Amino acid sequence: MTLFSRVSQDCPAGLAAQRPRAATGRGQPTLGIIGGGQLARMTAMATLKLGHDVVVLERSADAPAATLATHALVGDWNDPAVLAELATRADVVTLENEFVDAAALATLERMGATVLPGSAMMGRVQDKYLQKVLLRDAGIPVAPFLPARTPDELHAAAARLGFPFVLKARRDGYDGRGNRTVRAAEDLHDAYASLGGGTRPLYAEAWCDFSVELATIVVRGRAGGTAVYPVVETVQADHVCRIVRAPAAVDAEAARTVERLATAAAVALGAVGCLGVECFLMRDGSVLVNELAPRVHNSGHYTIEACACSQFENHARAVLGLPLGATHLVAPAAVMVNLLGQSAGPARSAGLDLALAVPGASVHIYGKDRSAPGRKLGHVTALGATVAAAEAVASRCASEIRFGAAS
Repeated sequence: MTLFSRVSQDCPAGLAAQRPRAATGRGQPTLGIIGGGQLARMTAMATLKLGHDVVVLERSADAPAATLATHALVGDWNDPAVLAELATRADVVTLENEFVDAAALATLERMGATVLPGSAMMGRVQDKYLQKVLLRDAGIPVAPFLPARTPDELHAAAARLGFPFVLKARRDGYDGRGNRTVRAAEDLHDAYASLGGGTRPLYAEAWCDFSVELATIVVRGRAGGTAVYPVVETVQADHVCRIVRAPAAVDAEAARTVERLATAAAVALGAVGCLGVECFLMRDGSVLVNELAPRVHNSGHYTIEACACSQFENHARAVLGLPLGATHLVAPAAVMVNLLGQSAGPARSAGLDLALAVPGASVHIYGKDRSAPGRKLGHVTALGATVAAAEAVASRCASEIRFGAAS
């Protein structure tokens, strides 16, 4: 049975001085995961398979990963008292998302915990402007970008970049949240205000006229060794990934360029564990790195069925100091289709029986309690002799499942 601990501010002060320990006496290091969503859930599944216990820290007891954890802590992951409790239960701590404040992670490190990725790396990558600076300084090609902290900087950026350009929040943006496309001078004020300009730091980025969006996952071990997954094509709609096609239908040189840039980014960051690398293939054949995610990534969910070792198992291996697994495809092609909420309400699903009757499809339901339009609630993966064949199966299966009140 999973035990839930709700940690409060009256956590004993001496707790912070205790060294981390495994949650059980089996001798294997315990993995702590900050965040309890679907990424933590799938990482926990892979870690438990290796015989390691898992501690999950999340703000609610009904998080998707909580029921899989050896021990689930409920509390604010930026609260020192909660982090102190986590430090006593986990030998190695990793992250499901990049929204945990780097200063909080530094506090956890001072308590004696091994945190991977560490606070120094997270401080560089969770601010997307600083992330772009790091990539540029490492010689990794990115779109032109400029600060837009004030109206004067915004107007200067518009003059330099031209229209359209993309105005972005430096922190806490995902799935299109925190981004605005600015198409003309008269849109500047509304875009700046809508993103919290003046109170929330922003930056501006040149518009990229790309032909296709590509991604890969690079895994870097504690000793510095790397493994790279196949380059995939990601299909976006309304800033949310809908389909992932593996391998991407690009020439070998473009794929090698993405792999090389992803590895260079991981080394420049000093990453340990999975690093999701999103890229643009430009119309002239060049590649720009768009964004980094210092964790397991939606573009790599297909690896559970399609690769020799999934991104989730390889992330656990990397942060626990174990040998990295092979990343090659076990079939010629694979396609993943995200299952998104259609309406707001309880995340009740309908059509699962019909979906499971589709031969060759694998269904993953994340166990979230609430549906919302565009919210990721599951995914379907299918393997095939070709990408088209795999996509036909995955799409057919996914079309049977509905979430929300409309289900």
